[in-house]
Parts: sequence; structure tokens; C-alpha cells
Amino acid sequence: MLILGAFFVQLFESHNYKNFEESMATQVEEIVIYIKENGGIEALQNNSDTLKGLQLLSLSVTLVAKDAGVIHTSSVPNHLNKEEHLAYVQTFLNQSEQGYGEIQGGNETYYFWQPITDSIGEVEGSVVVASQLPNVIQWNDSSWYVLFATIVLSLLLISYVTGKMATKYTKPIEVATNTAIELAKGNYRARAYENPTDETMSLSTSINILARNLQEMENSREMQQDRLSTLIENIGSGVLLIDSKGYVTLMNKAYKHLFNVSSSDFLYRLYYEVIPYKEVIGIIEEIFITETSLKKQIVLSLQIERKYFEVYGAPIIGNHDEWKGIVLVFHDITELKHLEQMRQDFVANVSHELRTPITSIKGFSETLLDGNLKDEKVLRDFLTIILNESDRLQALIQELLELSKIENQEFSLTLTKLDINSLLADTITMFTRKAEEKGVHLQLEDTKESIIIDGDLHRLKQVFINLISNAINYTPTSGSVTVSVREDAKNVYVKVKDTGIGIENEEIPRIFERFYRVDRARSRNSGGTGLGLAIVKHLVEAHKGYIRVKSKVGKGTSFTVQLKKSYIPEN
Repeated sequence: MLILGAFFVQLFESHNYKNFEESMATQVEEIVIYIKENGGIEALQNNSDTLKGLQLLSLSVTLVAKDAGVIHTSSVPNHLNKEEHLAYVQTFLNQSEQGYGEIQGGNETYYFWQPITDSIGEVEGSVVVASQLPNVIQWNDSSWYVLFATIVLSLLLISYVTGKMATKYTKPIEVATNTAIELAKGNYRARAYENPTDETMSLSTSINILARNLQEMENSREMQQDRLSTLIENIGSGVLLIDSKGYVTLMNKAYKHLFNVSSSDFLYRLYYEVIPYKEVIGIIEEIFITETSLKKQIVLSLQIERKYFEVYGAPIIGNHDEWKGIVLVFHDITELKHLEQMRQDFVANVSHELRTPITSIKGFSETLLDGNLKDEKVLRDFLTIILNESDRLQALIQELLELSKIENQEFSLTLTKLDINSLLADTITMFTRKAEEKGVHLQLEDTKESIIIDGDLHRLKQVFINLISNAINYTPTSGSVTVSVREDAKNVYVKVKDTGIGIENEEIPRIFERFYRVDRARSRNSGGTGLGLAIVKHLVEAHKGYIRVKSKVGKGTSFTVQLKKSYIPEN
């Protein structure tokens, strides 16, 4: 624009100068014609009327005769004196043809000249005309000012329009771009401004819809991740996650508890460096090799105990068959194994306990049927044995039924206020004769006051009958069985202590199992079923109490039953 404006200004300036030159050349020619018509240079010297006509012109006209010099000067340019003017005139007289020259200073002054010839063509003088170009110069200066002002205004207008366009088009696009960058960084809360009057509203609306969809997807993903993390962390089984390179990346709370390890010792370390069990490492390596799921039962030694685990391992394969690692789930089945063993033992014991009296009954019955019916003494002895074995079989079945009801909670306690001292005294009386026959000293330590508790009289009597009976059975002749009672603010403690054979420490946790006997031969000979202590434990726990055992081999055993004075049933 600047170049175009300068071109037009220069064009107009050249045009004005050309018109000025043509106008001055025409006027000089007209002056020469005027002089020739009035007799020439020599006639002018004596004709004042002709010179007056030249003075009427607005130009500075100077006449120079070839022999006489300057014969007339109408005026002098404003910025020159007469001597300077005449000096410039003498400069231009050396020219033989029409022409013009320019004198710089103040305002530009132009001199135009033309020789004057006589009738035979001889030069007799010259006409010199001087004129200034104040209007042209002013117009040129104004043109440059106008051009500059136009350029400035144009630039301001362009800046304003550009700014408006940037605000209307570029700014929304920039905002949309910044929003897209934030979305790419994972900031799904970023939004673009939606202006209903903006042409780019559709772009902003589309980006905001995308942002909302991404945010909803992220929220859903985070919710699912939280649920999965919560599930994995709180599941009862141990979970171990290993990536494709063999590094442990996840370990839940159950795994830490099962194997007594911490996250700092396991996470982001190679599995074969932190897992000390060859069985587990073998399962992991097999899954890595075969890329198939695997399920095995293993036995691991954890500190002082052996635990049984069912281990399920599976490869983690991505959507595009990308190998991501494996997951291991450890189910602790130790208790199930123990229960299974107890079930097997129970079946075997029940079978054995039932087979023994049945075998005796069958054997003696067959003997009698074979011909011993006439011998009264043999008949009586055999019938007595059959009766005793029948009673034993009946007692066994009865206690099995009783234990089954207790374990399945198919019974209810009949709670009353009872005196624990009176209950123990009645129980001791039942075993006084049996203790005397065996030579065992049985006593109840005297308590001065009654101790009242909430309890089922029949069930508690059953508890102490079993405990006192076992104490007498496992105490040799000349031994003693002592029953004592003490209390505190909330509880009553009944201790049954004997000086019998005692129990090994490793056997104490098992004595409350069904059919478990410390001395099987002695228990069977005494008529025991092996179910008494199991029944005792369940009945005490039904009263919200506890039973504890202390024993030393060869020194004796003590059972302590803790009962609450006030029974508070569960809601």
C-alpha cells in the first residue's frame, strides 16, 4: 500500500511539473512573439508602453539585449535580491536555444529562456522568465501528508479489523485448541466457551460433548477401578499379580496376612527373588511356558505350621493377544483339610465304636445259640455282657444325637437363677461311691456364700458330670480330684483338678474333638464314648463361657470353666 501510494503521488507530481513546464514555455513563446510584433528588442528600449504590458504579467520577466545587457526586469523572485537575480540571468544567457533551469533555495525557482531573433535570423537578445512553484510544492507536501495519514488510518483500520477477526474467529479456535490440549493431557474437566452468536460454536460444542463423554468414561473407569481394587484388597484369598517381565505389581492384604510379608519387600521385584517356595515358583513358570490356566493344591511350611493352599493361576492376555502377565489366587484350605480329616476320623471312630459292642453282642448271642443255653451261669454271664454292650451302644447313639443337636444349634437353653455351689455339691454326691471304689479322694472346697448365676441347670450339670467323671477315670488309685469355685464382679470360675496321668502339650488342642482320647484303652474300658469333652465345650460356649486346660504329664490336669453371672443373649 505504501509503495502504491508513493507511486501515485510521484505520478501526480510529475504530471504537475510537466504541465508547469509546458505552461511556462508557452508563455515565454508568447512574450517573444509579443516583442517581435512590437519591433523587437531595440524598439522596446524606447517604447515604455510595451514594457508596461510586460509588467502586467505575474511572472518575473527580464529582457536582455545582445549589446546593451539587461534592459528590463519586471520583478525579482521573493527569496532573491536584484543582484542575485541578474547573476542567475547572466548564467542562462550562454544558452543558444530555448530551455529552463532550476535554482534551489527556499522555494524552488525555475528560469525559462528563449533567444529573440531579428528578421534575418540573427539573435538580438533573450527573454528570461522566472517563476516559483509554491502551489505545486504545497500540493506535493500535502499529498505526502495525505498519503502518510491514509497509510496510518489504513493500518489502524486493518489492525482493528484483524483484531475483530481474531476475536471472532481466531480466539475461539485458540480456546478450542487449548481445550483439546488439556483433554489430551487427561484433564477431562476442561471446557471450551460456547457463544451462541459465534460461527465457531459448533466446534466448541463438539469439543465440550467430547470432553463430557471422556469425563463420563473416566469416571466410570475410576469407579470400576475402585470397585476392582476394593474387591481384590478385601477378598479373603491371597492375590498376587506378576507382569510379563516377571515383576510383582500387586499384592493384596490377604496375601500379606497369609505369608506375613510387606509390600516393600515384594512389589516391583522379580518373583523368583522374593517368593521362597519352590512349589509356587514352579506353578508360575509352568503358566509362563504353557500360557494356560492352572489349579493345584500345595502344602507350605509357614513358620511353625503347615498350611494347605489351593492355588489358581491364569495368564493375562490383552485384546490383541498381548501377553500382560499372570495372576495367582491362594485359597487357604487348611481348615477344610482339618475338617475333612476330622470327618474321616469321625466316620472311622464311629464305625469302630459301633462295631465293638455290636461284635460283642453278636458273638455272645451266637455262642448261646450254639448250645450254652442250659448252663445257667454261662447264660447269665453272657446275657450280662450283652446287656452292658447294649447300654454302651445306646449311650453312644444318644450322645451322638445330643452332640449333633448341640452343634447344629437345634436346642435352646432353659435359663434360671441357680446356685453354682449347690449344683456342684449335687454332682459330687453322684460320684462319691465311684471315687471310693477306685480309691480316689473326691472333694468340693467349701464356699461360705451362695453364688447365683444365670444358666441351664440340666446342661451345666451335664458339663460338670463329664469333667468330674473324666477326672476320676484318668486318676490312679490314691489320687485326688478337687473341685473349687471362685468369682469376680462379672464371672464365676469352676476348676476341676486331678492328679491323674496328664496330657501331652501337643494333644491338648485336640482333646475337644469328637472321639479323641488321650488313653484309648483306658477310656474304652471305663465305658467312655469319646464325645464328652466335645459336648462340654459346646455347652459352655452356648452359655457365652470359656473352658481352659492346663496339664502336665504324670502330675495331673485342671479344667477351668468360666461362666458369666448374667447371661445376655445376642440380638
